[in-house]
Amino acid sequence: MNHFTLATLCVVIVPFFLQGSEPSAFGAGNLDTPNPYGLTSSEKVILENKNTLNNVKIKSNNQANEVDSLRERLDGLQSIIESLSRKSHNNKITIKQLSERNSQNSESTDEYEKRLSEVTQANTQSIEKINLILPELSKIIDSINSTYITKTEFNSLVKDVNKFKSLMASELKGKTKSSSKHTTLSKMSSGDIATKAQAFFNKKYYTDAIKYYTYLIEKNYKPAYAHYMIGEMNYRRKNYSNAITYFKKSANLYSKASYMPKLMLHTAISMQNSHDKKNAQAFFKGVVSKYPDSQEAAKAKKYID
Repeated sequence: MNHFTLATLCVVIVPFFLQGSEPSAFGAGNLDTPNPYGLTSSEKVILENKNTLNNVKIKSNNQANEVDSLRERLDGLQSIIESLSRKSHNNKITIKQLSERNSQNSESTDEYEKRLSEVTQANTQSIEKINLILPELSKIIDSINSTYITKTEFNSLVKDVNKFKSLMASELKGKTKSSSKHTTLSKMSSGDIATKAQAFFNKKYYTDAIKYYTYLIEKNYKPAYAHYMIGEMNYRRKNYSNAITYFKKSANLYSKASYMPKLMLHTAISMQNSHDKKNAQAFFKGVVSKYPDSQEAAKAKKYID
């Protein structure tokens, strides 16, 4: 654990200097925060897919509850229809029996007409009940049609997954290309690579400089400084969230470096531009308190509320 605290900073900046204490003021790359920042391209796709899947999950759960409710209503309607069907069938049998008995003159015409009227009325009531049920069934069908996951939504989800797969394939391809670059660098000493990286940085050839410093990080050659330099280049490119990520790693690796005043100041400015004003203010005050006579402290004072 790195101890980068003074009495004057222990209240505001402690999370910044305690390695491994998450979440800290360096919150870059944390997908579990409400508004993540400092994400890599892969993490951005993961976050997007995570949100999409969460929305689908919520809608799916709502649909499951709706389907259960509809199933209960359909079961009830089915019972009613089955009952009406049985009654209708019994009425048909009754009418047939009445016709047969009437043809055999075993009952008077009045009695026949009376029984026939009763059966007809019963059938009419059954038909009316069925007519009442039909709109209910129509509503259920409409409800199902309006709540299920559409083909467009499903295709969108598939598209997001494929996009993520393509991104990962692209990154793997990029790593394959970089391996050939590494073959060239492996023939150089780490000191020569560091000199070359610094030369690229001075000429503002940031793409090449980042490649060289990344290789030095992989070789564990002055990794704190290499992380700081990559952070600086991201800062200059206004990729503030990425800058914070590299600054954080650099500070955790070596908190007493000579470039720490600039690292803290640029971290604070990056946070300010990432809409993390609260932590930005803590860092600005930390620069002033820790390095009161530095140029960075003078600049930090202009940002303090």
